[in-house]
Amino acid sequence: MTARGLISWRGYWPASPTPFTVGGALDLPALKETIRLYVDHGVHGILVNGTTGEWWAQSQSEREEVARAAVDAARGAVPVVVGVTHYVLDESVRLAHSAAEAGASGVLSTVPPYVHPTDREALAWYRQLAERSPLPVMAYNWPRGVGVDLSADVLAELARTDNIAAIKESAGDELKTLAVLERVVGQVRFFARFVSRRGLAVLREMGGDGNIDGGGVGAIFGSGFYDAVWSADYPRARDLASRYQKVSGALVRPDYSGRFGSPVSQVKAVMRVLGQPGGFVRPPLLDVADSVAKEAVERALADSGLLAELAARGGQPGPGRSGQELEPTCGS
Repeated sequence: MTARGLISWRGYWPASPTPFTVGGALDLPALKETIRLYVDHGVHGILVNGTTGEWWAQSQSEREEVARAAVDAARGAVPVVVGVTHYVLDESVRLAHSAAEAGASGVLSTVPPYVHPTDREALAWYRQLAERSPLPVMAYNWPRGVGVDLSADVLAELARTDNIAAIKESAGDELKTLAVLERVVGQVRFFARFVSRRGLAVLREMGGDGNIDGGGVGAIFGSGFYDAVWSADYPRARDLASRYQKVSGALVRPDYSGRFGSPVSQVKAVMRVLGQPGGFVRPPLLDVADSVAKEAVERALADSGLLAELAARGGQPGPGRSGQELEPTCGS
């Protein structure tokens, strides 16, 4: 059995933010509320302590607390994968064992940030992590964050590595993504940017398994897109992809940079405006004012139908922590 066969990961997953209070304290009740919100929005899995989870701003013990709280809040409804990226291999392995003890389904890691490892060094890192991890490993190619873009050859080699069960490809290069997908399809679970009309065509013709989306503001549309794909309701999938693109496009550029702030800061600000428990960021990030977020995305949230959909599900956006109202202004 390939490593892919060890897991059933697929569909739309939010990469959850880690809520901090305005004073910077870890807010575990808000984290649990966030996880339950995602489950209510029909997601198919959840990632914690990834890029959006600000793993670098947490102590080791806090990262372990986040993993336990997230798994507890999900209550087995969906798989929870825990980010274990670290500069030191032994610490990544320790976090992997802690995630297993918490009941997580797997772990995710980039190569060590700052180091800029060679292909040979990157392969050795992942092979050692996969060998020592008690849980299946998702390899995360994140050149924006670590300064290294793992080549198609390296990713194809990782797909043949025992206990590496998935790849999260976040290079932002769609042609490269397709080239990698062609080489690894059927060997590992492959997560990339598929919630679009182009992505629908790729899923139907070539394969692919899912998206892992920073913050999950458009989770209702992303999860619905995959449900529609799996039921072969392609007109609905195209409609939901269009709605999702309006939301995501208001936040993130094709290279994964934020449109009006650091990506994590702006996601948390939008969640606050929506009355959702995203919390605040820790240094070195700086918070985006709720008023800035509201002005930047209000029209997109209304035009996409997200505000109406939240209202229909009983989650009408109301006063966030800023006390501002965000009501539908146009669209359905």
